[in-house]
Amino acid sequence: MNVHSPSSLHLPLQNHLIPATITLEASKSISNRVLILDALCKQQSTLENLSEARDTQIMLALLNESGPVWDAQDAGTTLRFLTAYGALTGQVKEITGTSRMQHRPIKILVDALREIGADIEYIAQEGFPPIQVKGFAEQLQQTVTISGDVSSQYLSALLMMAPSLPQGLILQISGKLMSRPYVNMTLKLMQQFGIDHQWEGSRITISPQQYQPAQILVEADWSAASYWYSMVALGGSEITLLGLQDTSLQGDRQIANIMEPLGVHSRFHEGGVTLIPEEPLVDELEYDFSNCPDLAQTVLSLCAVTGITCRASGLESLYIKETDRIAAMQCELGKVGAKLEEQSTGWLLTPTEELPEDPIRFHTYEDHRMAMALAPLALRFPLIIEDPLVVNKSYPSFWQDLAQAGLVSETVS
Repeated sequence: MNVHSPSSLHLPLQNHLIPATITLEASKSISNRVLILDALCKQQSTLENLSEARDTQIMLALLNESGPVWDAQDAGTTLRFLTAYGALTGQVKEITGTSRMQHRPIKILVDALREIGADIEYIAQEGFPPIQVKGFAEQLQQTVTISGDVSSQYLSALLMMAPSLPQGLILQISGKLMSRPYVNMTLKLMQQFGIDHQWEGSRITISPQQYQPAQILVEADWSAASYWYSMVALGGSEITLLGLQDTSLQGDRQIANIMEPLGVHSRFHEGGVTLIPEEPLVDELEYDFSNCPDLAQTVLSLCAVTGITCRASGLESLYIKETDRIAAMQCELGKVGAKLEEQSTGWLLTPTEELPEDPIRFHTYEDHRMAMALAPLALRFPLIIEDPLVVNKSYPSFWQDLAQAGLVSETVS
């Protein structure tokens, strides 16, 4: 199957969901991290329920790739984690990706790795992939300072390498830390592999230590669950999601709290959670997405068609994701009459005053979260999703799962 498809999917208007029980995809965020940690244990761990998402499958394949090139394709987490892993384990590799990936910055991570002692060169444009990793001779510094307001993946990449460094690592975080739960996730998973750390203020200290093989059962993906919350809010039927944990390592577990005032109650039970539709309690939402930026598209799309004004902050990292997600949301939500405008304190989403009757064609910008955030809107008007296979990046069974709940789609040109 190709990474992208020229076909589109038509989702006719569906007024109500069919109650369904969905087995969610495993978390790719956890899967990608434990694959790196297991590699540092010489792949002696027991890893169960790894994600089938394309990002994770790319990571798995490249960790077993003996050739001179690691092609991460469109997997940003994979490319960043492998850059640190390759550099600090003495590998000699060209690390590259798709055209879009070659426009996603990596300078902050490369600068930090060079300070520590890695030998890395840019092959084309300074500050961006592709890069040539040439190995690691000696540790030059124990302390590095790295900005926390661009991508938490840079921090996670360095933290996972820290115990294997001769001097360990002291990571000084400058500025506002975005996506803090993802850094917490990394450290908690490292603890399961036997690694201790100290986090005081903006400084994380990890001494030289030996990773120990672990037994890991990967939990279901809370990011994937967010689209179901949107569908329940719009579709008025209960949906049970299997594999989710209330006390989760994932920051996107926050969707359960965000959606309470927007009309979805979460009833946790053994095996997962049941989403129960209720009347919305607010007509305006104010939320800081700094710790869960991947939820922003879902929440903004929902508010755009339900008459709820949304004041959002903490969206800065959306500019450098698979696409410029701010510009993409402005364009696509504008097609239904909603407005997303930047203000001095963040962004203001003004919902549409009138829902469309004719199908709206949504462009997805080679971004899986654009497709999945917009698809639930078929519960309010008919729509067409371009490049539907883009969901394979994180949730390959998305369209099949939607069909279980009554959102049946058909391929169109």
